[in-house]
Amino acid sequence: MCLGIPGLVLEVHDDVGLRMATVDFGGIRREACLSCTPEADVGSYVIVHVGFAITLVDEAEARRTLEVLRAMAGAVEGELGEPLPSAEGQAARDPAG
Repeated sequence: MCLGIPGLVLEVHDDVGLRMATVDFGGIRREACLSCTPEADVGSYVIVHVGFAITLVDEAEARRTLEVLRAMAGAVEGELGEPLPSAEGQAARDPAG
């Protein structure tokens, strides 16, 4: 199964001519390419599919989607390589949470 997972853009950088970002998926950080979402910047929420940010979403939608994905732990683990931290664990790490 392939999922688009919402995440928060923490950092934007150039990697061999590609605009890349460090994206936080509720406690798990991965790199994603921003070539499909040139308007994304630090603080933006994006949907990432197979390493590419494919669209922007608002924070409320990103949080709702992450909660649904936490309920589908096996699917998320298949995409990110590890399960999403619990919402409680994420809130403890995210003072804005």
